Amino acid sequence: MEKDSTTRRVWKIAKYILIPAAIMLICFIIYELVDASSEGLLADWFDKRFVYEYTVQDASGADVIVRTFSWYAIKFFVMEVVLIIVPLICVIVLWIVDVKKKKVKRESARQIADYITRFIINAEPMPADIPGEYAEVFAKLSEVKYEENRREQELLSETQRRDDLVTYLAHDLKTPLTSVIGYLMLLKDEPELSDEMRNRYTNIAVKKSERLEVLINELFEITRYNIHNVELEKGNVNLSLMLEQIVFEFEPTLAEKHLRFETDIEDGIEVYIDADRMERVVDNLIRNAVHYSYNDTEIKVSLKQSDENELEKTKVFLMVENHGKTIPKDKLERLFEQFYRVDSSRSSATGGSGLGLAIAKQLVEAHGGTISVDSENEMIKFVVELPKKTS
Repeated sequence: MEKDSTTRRVWKIAKYILIPAAIMLICFIIYELVDASSEGLLADWFDKRFVYEYTVQDASGADVIVRTFSWYAIKFFVMEVVLIIVPLICVIVLWIVDVKKKKVKRESARQIADYITRFIINAEPMPADIPGEYAEVFAKLSEVKYEENRREQELLSETQRRDDLVTYLAHDLKTPLTSVIGYLMLLKDEPELSDEMRNRYTNIAVKKSERLEVLINELFEITRYNIHNVELEKGNVNLSLMLEQIVFEFEPTLAEKHLRFETDIEDGIEVYIDADRMERVVDNLIRNAVHYSYNDTEIKVSLKQSDENELEKTKVFLMVENHGKTIPKDKLERLFEQFYRVDSSRSSATGGSGLGLAIAKQLVEAHGGTISVDSENEMIKFVVELPKKTS
Protein backbone atom coordinates (compact mmCIF):
# COMPACT_ATOMS: atom_id res chain seq x y z
CA MET A 1 0.00 0.00 0.00
CA GLU A 2 2.83 2.41 0.92
CA LYS A 3 4.73 1.45 -2.24
CA ASP A 4 1.75 2.26 -4.42
CA SER A 5 1.39 5.64 -2.73
CA THR A 6 5.09 6.48 -3.37
CA THR A 7 4.75 5.45 -7.01
CA ARG A 8 1.76 7.75 -7.45
CA ARG A 9 3.69 10.70 -5.94
CA VAL A 10 6.74 10.10 -8.21
CA TRP A 11 4.53 9.91 -11.27
CA LYS A 12 2.65 13.06 -10.24
CA ILE A 13 5.95 15.00 -10.13
CA ALA A 14 7.48 13.40 -13.23
CA LYS A 15 4.50 14.03 -15.47
CA TYR A 16 5.07 17.79 -15.26
CA ILE A 17 8.52 17.21 -16.85
CA LEU A 18 7.79 14.27 -19.13
CA ILE A 19 4.60 15.59 -20.70
CA PRO A 20 6.02 19.00 -21.78
CA ALA A 21 9.22 17.29 -23.08
CA ALA A 22 7.12 14.82 -25.04
CA ILE A 23 5.04 17.63 -26.54
CA MET A 24 8.19 19.54 -27.57
CA LEU A 25 9.66 16.39 -29.14
CA ILE A 26 6.46 15.73 -31.08
CA CYS A 27 6.35 19.32 -32.33
CA PHE A 28 9.98 19.09 -33.46
CA ILE A 29 9.35 15.83 -35.30
CA ILE A 30 6.29 17.29 -37.00
CA TYR A 31 8.30 20.35 -38.01
CA GLU A 32 11.06 18.19 -39.52
CA LEU A 33 8.59 16.04 -41.41
CA VAL A 34 6.67 19.00 -42.80
CA ASP A 35 9.87 20.83 -43.74
CA ALA A 36 11.33 17.80 -45.46
CA SER A 37 8.14 17.00 -47.35
CA SER A 38 7.80 20.65 -48.50
CA GLU A 39 11.46 20.86 -49.62
CA GLY A 40 12.32 23.65 -47.22
CA LEU A 41 9.20 25.74 -47.71
CA LEU A 42 8.50 25.73 -43.97
CA ALA A 43 12.06 26.91 -43.25
CA ASP A 44 11.74 29.62 -45.89
CA TRP A 45 8.45 30.75 -44.37
CA PHE A 46 10.04 30.81 -40.93
CA ASP A 47 12.95 32.91 -42.22
CA LYS A 48 10.69 35.39 -43.94
CA ARG A 49 8.37 35.65 -40.93
CA PHE A 50 10.76 35.73 -37.98
CA VAL A 51 14.31 36.48 -39.32
CA TYR A 52 15.42 40.05 -39.94
CA GLU A 53 18.37 40.79 -42.30
CA TYR A 54 20.40 43.96 -42.51
CA THR A 55 23.82 44.99 -43.96
CA VAL A 56 26.74 46.38 -42.01
CA GLN A 57 30.32 47.17 -42.93
CA ASP A 58 33.19 45.44 -41.26
CA ALA A 59 36.54 47.03 -40.35
CA SER A 60 37.80 46.71 -43.95
CA GLY A 61 34.75 48.50 -45.31
CA ALA A 62 33.18 45.35 -46.85
CA ASP A 63 29.41 44.80 -46.62
CA VAL A 64 28.36 42.02 -44.25
CA ILE A 65 24.80 40.62 -44.06
CA VAL A 66 23.59 40.13 -40.46
CA ARG A 67 20.63 37.81 -39.69
CA THR A 68 18.75 38.09 -36.38
CA PHE A 69 15.33 37.19 -34.98
CA SER A 70 12.56 39.77 -35.34
CA TRP A 71 11.28 39.85 -31.83
CA TYR A 72 8.40 42.05 -32.92
CA ALA A 73 7.28 39.40 -35.45
CA ILE A 74 7.67 36.65 -32.85
CA LYS A 75 5.60 38.65 -30.34
CA PHE A 76 2.89 39.28 -32.93
CA PHE A 77 2.85 35.59 -33.86
CA VAL A 78 2.53 34.57 -30.21
CA MET A 79 -0.43 36.96 -29.86
CA GLU A 80 -2.06 35.32 -32.89
CA VAL A 81 -1.52 31.90 -31.37
CA VAL A 82 -2.94 33.01 -28.03
CA LEU A 83 -5.98 34.65 -29.64
CA ILE A 84 -6.74 31.80 -32.03
CA ILE A 85 -5.18 28.55 -30.89
CA VAL A 86 -5.74 28.84 -27.13
CA PRO A 87 -9.55 29.40 -27.37
CA LEU A 88 -9.69 26.51 -29.82
CA ILE A 89 -7.80 24.31 -27.41
CA CYS A 90 -10.12 25.40 -24.57
CA VAL A 91 -13.17 24.50 -26.65
CA ILE A 92 -11.66 21.10 -27.46
CA VAL A 93 -10.77 20.47 -23.82
CA LEU A 94 -14.26 21.46 -22.65
CA TRP A 95 -15.81 19.23 -25.30
CA ILE A 96 -13.64 16.31 -24.19
CA VAL A 97 -14.53 16.92 -20.53
CA ASP A 98 -18.24 17.10 -21.41
CA VAL A 99 -18.02 13.87 -23.38
CA LYS A 100 -16.29 12.18 -20.47
CA LYS A 101 -18.90 13.46 -18.01
CA LYS A 102 -21.72 12.19 -20.21
CA LYS A 103 -19.96 8.86 -20.50
CA VAL A 104 -19.56 8.67 -16.73
CA LYS A 105 -23.24 9.60 -16.24
CA ARG A 106 -24.32 6.95 -18.73
CA GLU A 107 -22.17 4.39 -16.99
CA SER A 108 -23.50 5.47 -13.59
CA ALA A 109 -27.08 5.30 -14.86
CA ARG A 110 -26.42 1.84 -16.28
CA GLN A 111 -24.89 0.63 -13.02
CA ILE A 112 -27.68 2.15 -10.93
CA ALA A 113 -30.29 0.55 -13.21
CA ASP A 114 -28.47 -2.75 -12.84
CA TYR A 115 -28.37 -2.39 -9.05
CA ILE A 116 -32.04 -1.41 -8.92
CA THR A 117 -33.02 -4.38 -11.08
CA ARG A 118 -30.97 -6.84 -9.07
CA PHE A 119 -31.30 -5.63 -5.50
CA ILE A 120 -34.56 -3.64 -5.46
CA ILE A 121 -36.81 -5.30 -8.04
CA ASN A 122 -35.43 -8.85 -7.97
CA ALA A 123 -34.83 -8.64 -4.20
CA GLU A 124 -31.29 -10.03 -4.35
CA PRO A 125 -29.17 -9.49 -1.22
CA MET A 126 -27.49 -6.07 -1.17
CA PRO A 127 -23.75 -6.57 -1.82
CA ALA A 128 -21.08 -5.21 0.49
CA ASP A 129 -19.01 -3.78 -2.38
CA ILE A 130 -21.44 -1.11 -3.61
CA PRO A 131 -19.41 1.89 -4.84
CA GLY A 132 -19.22 4.67 -2.30
CA GLU A 133 -20.89 7.19 -4.61
CA TYR A 134 -23.98 4.95 -4.77
CA ALA A 135 -24.18 4.14 -1.08
CA GLU A 136 -26.42 7.06 -0.16
CA VAL A 137 -28.67 6.50 -3.18
CA PHE A 138 -29.21 2.86 -2.33
CA ALA A 139 -29.70 3.62 1.34
CA LYS A 140 -32.62 5.86 0.32
CA LEU A 141 -33.91 3.26 -2.13
CA SER A 142 -33.74 0.60 0.56
CA GLU A 143 -35.72 2.83 2.93
CA VAL A 144 -38.34 3.43 0.23
CA LYS A 145 -38.56 -0.28 -0.51
CA TYR A 146 -38.86 -1.15 3.17
CA GLU A 147 -41.61 1.44 3.67
CA GLU A 148 -43.43 0.23 0.57
CA ASN A 149 -43.24 -3.38 1.71
CA ARG A 150 -44.49 -2.39 5.16
CA ARG A 151 -47.45 -0.52 3.72
CA GLU A 152 -48.18 -3.37 1.36
CA GLN A 153 -48.22 -5.82 4.26
CA GLU A 154 -50.48 -3.51 6.27
CA LEU A 155 -52.82 -3.19 3.30
CA LEU A 156 -52.87 -6.94 2.78
CA SER A 157 -53.49 -7.49 6.47
CA GLU A 158 -56.28 -4.91 6.58
CA THR A 159 -57.83 -6.29 3.41
CA GLN A 160 -57.70 -9.81 4.83
CA ARG A 161 -59.34 -8.67 8.08
CA ARG A 162 -62.00 -6.79 6.15
CA ASP A 163 -62.72 -9.75 3.86
CA ASP A 164 -62.91 -12.11 6.83
CA LEU A 165 -65.25 -9.79 8.70
CA VAL A 166 -67.48 -9.32 5.67
CA THR A 167 -67.64 -13.09 5.37
CA TYR A 168 -68.42 -13.45 9.08
CA LEU A 169 -71.04 -10.73 9.00
CA ALA A 170 -72.69 -12.20 5.92
CA HIS A 171 -72.76 -15.57 7.68
CA ASP A 172 -74.07 -13.99 10.87
CA LEU A 173 -76.88 -12.32 8.95
CA LYS A 174 -78.27 -15.71 8.10
CA THR A 175 -78.58 -16.92 11.71
CA PRO A 176 -80.91 -14.20 13.12
CA LEU A 177 -82.80 -14.01 9.83
CA THR A 178 -83.48 -17.76 9.94
CA SER A 179 -84.66 -17.43 13.56
CA VAL A 180 -86.96 -14.50 12.75
CA ILE A 181 -88.51 -16.37 9.83
CA GLY A 182 -88.86 -19.54 11.90
CA TYR A 183 -90.64 -17.89 14.85
CA LEU A 184 -92.87 -15.80 12.59
CA MET A 185 -93.88 -18.98 10.73
CA LEU A 186 -94.72 -20.60 14.07
CA LEU A 187 -96.88 -17.63 14.99
CA LYS A 188 -98.58 -17.83 11.62
CA ASP A 189 -99.10 -21.60 11.44
CA GLU A 190 -100.00 -22.26 15.08
CA PRO A 191 -103.14 -20.23 15.86
CA GLU A 192 -103.72 -22.33 19.00
CA LEU A 193 -100.56 -21.15 20.72
CA SER A 194 -101.00 -19.90 24.25
CA ASP A 195 -100.55 -16.23 24.97
CA GLU A 196 -97.43 -17.05 26.96
CA MET A 197 -95.80 -18.92 24.05
CA ARG A 198 -96.94 -16.31 21.55
CA ASN A 199 -95.33 -13.55 23.66
CA ARG A 200 -92.19 -15.60 24.06
CA TYR A 201 -91.85 -16.24 20.33
CA THR A 202 -92.58 -12.60 19.58
CA ASN A 203 -89.89 -11.39 21.99
CA ILE A 204 -87.35 -13.79 20.49
CA ALA A 205 -88.22 -12.60 16.97
CA VAL A 206 -87.82 -8.97 18.08
CA LYS A 207 -84.42 -9.62 19.64
CA LYS A 208 -83.21 -11.47 16.56
CA SER A 209 -84.46 -8.61 14.38
CA GLU A 210 -82.55 -6.12 16.50
CA ARG A 211 -79.42 -8.23 16.15
CA LEU A 212 -80.02 -8.36 12.41
CA GLU A 213 -80.25 -4.56 12.31
CA VAL A 214 -76.93 -4.22 14.12
CA LEU A 215 -75.22 -6.56 11.69
CA ILE A 216 -76.68 -4.78 8.66
CA ASN A 217 -75.50 -1.43 10.02
CA GLU A 218 -72.02 -2.83 10.52
CA LEU A 219 -72.01 -4.20 6.98
CA PHE A 220 -72.97 -0.76 5.68
CA GLU A 221 -70.10 0.71 7.70
CA ILE A 222 -67.67 -1.49 5.85
CA THR A 223 -69.03 -0.89 2.36
CA ARG A 224 -69.91 2.80 2.34
CA TYR A 225 -68.48 4.72 5.32
CA ASN A 226 -65.56 6.75 3.99
CA ILE A 227 -64.11 8.27 7.14
CA HIS A 228 -61.35 10.09 5.24
CA ASN A 229 -63.84 12.42 3.58
CA VAL A 230 -65.53 13.72 6.72
CA GLU A 231 -66.92 17.23 6.38
CA LEU A 232 -67.67 18.65 9.80
CA GLU A 233 -70.60 20.98 10.39
CA LYS A 234 -69.50 22.64 13.60
CA GLY A 235 -71.45 24.74 16.02
CA ASN A 236 -71.50 25.59 19.73
CA VAL A 237 -72.87 22.50 21.49
CA ASN A 238 -73.65 21.88 25.16
CA LEU A 239 -71.63 18.67 25.48
CA SER A 240 -72.85 18.10 29.04
CA LEU A 241 -76.47 17.85 27.95
CA MET A 242 -75.57 15.72 24.93
CA LEU A 243 -73.68 13.25 27.10
CA GLU A 244 -76.49 12.99 29.64
CA GLN A 245 -78.99 12.34 26.84
CA ILE A 246 -76.85 9.60 25.26
CA VAL A 247 -76.36 7.91 28.63
CA PHE A 248 -80.11 7.99 29.24
CA GLU A 249 -80.82 6.41 25.84
CA PHE A 250 -78.40 3.56 26.59
CA GLU A 251 -80.09 2.61 29.88
CA PRO A 252 -82.31 -0.14 28.35
CA THR A 253 -79.28 -1.90 26.79
CA LEU A 254 -77.69 -2.42 30.23
CA ALA A 255 -80.39 -4.71 31.59
CA GLU A 256 -79.25 -7.92 29.89
CA LYS A 257 -75.83 -7.84 31.59
CA HIS A 258 -77.10 -6.10 34.73
CA LEU A 259 -74.86 -3.10 34.15
CA ARG A 260 -75.33 0.40 35.49
CA PHE A 261 -74.00 3.87 34.73
CA GLU A 262 -72.00 6.04 37.09
CA THR A 263 -71.83 9.59 35.75
CA ASP A 264 -69.66 12.53 36.70
CA ILE A 265 -70.61 15.15 34.14
CA GLU A 266 -69.73 18.76 34.79
CA ASP A 267 -72.62 21.10 33.92
CA GLY A 268 -72.63 23.69 31.17
CA ILE A 269 -69.58 22.63 29.15
CA GLU A 270 -69.89 24.05 25.65
CA VAL A 271 -67.58 23.09 22.80
CA TYR A 272 -67.37 23.97 19.11
CA ILE A 273 -68.04 20.60 17.43
CA ASP A 274 -70.12 18.72 14.90
CA ALA A 275 -72.87 17.41 17.18
CA ASP A 276 -73.81 14.41 15.02
CA ARG A 277 -70.22 13.29 14.59
CA MET A 278 -69.37 13.67 18.27
CA GLU A 279 -72.54 11.80 19.21
CA ARG A 280 -71.23 8.99 17.02
CA VAL A 281 -67.94 9.00 18.97
CA VAL A 282 -69.67 8.77 22.35
CA ASP A 283 -72.08 6.11 21.05
CA ASN A 284 -69.19 3.94 19.83
CA LEU A 285 -67.27 4.27 23.10
CA ILE A 286 -70.26 3.43 25.30
CA ARG A 287 -71.35 0.57 23.04
CA ASN A 288 -67.83 -0.83 23.23
CA ALA A 289 -67.90 -0.55 27.04
CA VAL A 290 -71.25 -2.34 27.20
CA HIS A 291 -70.07 -5.20 24.98
CA TYR A 292 -66.86 -5.83 26.91
CA SER A 293 -67.95 -5.21 30.51
CA TYR A 294 -68.25 -7.93 33.11
CA ASN A 295 -71.80 -8.61 34.29
CA ASP A 296 -73.04 -6.67 37.34
CA THR A 297 -70.46 -3.88 36.99
CA GLU A 298 -70.49 -0.13 36.47
CA ILE A 299 -69.67 1.92 33.41
CA LYS A 300 -68.32 5.31 34.44
CA VAL A 301 -68.90 8.27 32.11
CA SER A 302 -67.33 11.59 33.04
CA LEU A 303 -66.79 15.02 31.48
CA LYS A 304 -64.37 17.59 32.90
CA GLN A 305 -62.71 20.85 31.90
CA SER A 306 -58.94 21.17 31.87
CA ASP A 307 -58.36 23.64 34.73
CA GLU A 308 -60.08 25.28 37.64
CA ASN A 309 -58.95 28.69 36.42
CA GLU A 310 -61.73 30.01 34.16
CA LEU A 311 -59.23 31.71 31.84
CA GLU A 312 -57.37 28.45 31.25
CA LYS A 313 -60.32 26.15 30.52
CA THR A 314 -59.20 25.53 26.97
CA LYS A 315 -59.76 21.75 26.82
CA VAL A 316 -62.36 19.22 27.89
CA PHE A 317 -61.85 15.57 28.77
CA LEU A 318 -64.51 12.93 28.12
CA MET A 319 -63.84 9.58 29.79
CA VAL A 320 -65.56 6.20 29.48
CA GLU A 321 -64.36 3.53 31.91
CA ASN A 322 -65.59 -0.03 32.37
CA HIS A 323 -64.70 -3.24 34.21
CA GLY A 324 -63.54 -5.90 31.76
CA LYS A 325 -60.75 -8.20 30.72
CA THR A 326 -57.40 -6.39 30.80
CA ILE A 327 -56.14 -5.62 27.31
CA PRO A 328 -52.45 -6.45 26.78
CA LYS A 329 -50.16 -3.48 26.16
CA ASP A 330 -49.16 -4.70 22.70
CA LYS A 331 -52.82 -4.80 21.64
CA LEU A 332 -53.77 -1.42 23.08
CA GLU A 333 -51.90 0.36 20.28
CA ARG A 334 -53.91 -1.50 17.63
CA LEU A 335 -57.37 -0.93 19.09
CA PHE A 336 -57.94 2.04 16.78
CA GLU A 337 -57.01 0.19 13.58
CA GLN A 338 -59.83 -0.47 11.17
CA PHE A 339 -61.29 -3.99 11.35
CA TYR A 340 -59.14 -4.87 14.37
CA ARG A 341 -60.58 -6.62 17.41
CA VAL A 342 -58.67 -7.78 20.46
CA ASP A 343 -60.47 -11.10 20.49
CA SER A 344 -60.25 -12.65 17.05
CA SER A 345 -62.92 -15.25 17.89
CA ARG A 346 -66.41 -14.41 16.69
CA SER A 347 -69.27 -13.85 19.09
CA SER A 348 -72.75 -13.42 17.74
CA ALA A 349 -73.62 -11.42 20.82
CA THR A 350 -70.79 -8.89 20.80
CA GLY A 351 -68.74 -9.44 17.66
CA GLY A 352 -68.52 -6.14 15.79
CA SER A 353 -67.01 -5.06 12.50
CA GLY A 354 -63.96 -3.61 14.20
CA LEU A 355 -64.69 -0.16 12.82
CA GLY A 356 -66.21 1.56 15.84
CA LEU A 357 -63.02 2.68 17.59
CA ALA A 358 -61.25 3.47 14.31
CA ILE A 359 -64.15 5.74 13.34
CA ALA A 360 -64.12 7.36 16.79
CA LYS A 361 -60.41 8.11 16.49
CA GLN A 362 -60.76 9.64 13.03
CA LEU A 363 -63.68 11.83 14.09
CA VAL A 364 -61.95 13.04 17.24
CA GLU A 365 -58.81 13.92 15.29
CA ALA A 366 -60.94 15.71 12.68
CA HIS A 367 -62.05 17.96 15.57
CA GLY A 368 -58.42 18.66 16.49
CA GLY A 369 -58.55 16.35 19.51
CA THR A 370 -56.96 13.10 20.64
CA ILE A 371 -58.21 9.75 21.93
CA SER A 372 -56.27 7.28 24.05
CA VAL A 373 -56.89 4.06 25.94
CA ASP A 374 -55.39 2.44 29.01
CA SER A 375 -56.08 -0.94 30.59
CA GLU A 376 -54.88 -2.50 33.83
CA ASN A 377 -56.31 -4.40 36.79
CA GLU A 378 -59.37 -5.43 34.71
CA MET A 379 -60.23 -1.82 33.94
CA ILE A 380 -60.48 -0.26 30.46
CA LYS A 381 -60.44 3.53 30.20
CA PHE A 382 -60.90 5.65 27.07
CA VAL A 383 -60.04 9.35 27.25
CA VAL A 384 -61.10 11.87 24.60
CA GLU A 385 -59.43 15.28 24.71
CA LEU A 386 -61.11 18.10 22.76
CA PRO A 387 -60.23 21.76 22.29
CA LYS A 388 -62.84 24.03 23.91
CA LYS A 389 -62.73 26.88 21.41
CA THR A 390 -65.99 28.44 20.32
CA SER A 391 -66.88 30.38 17.24
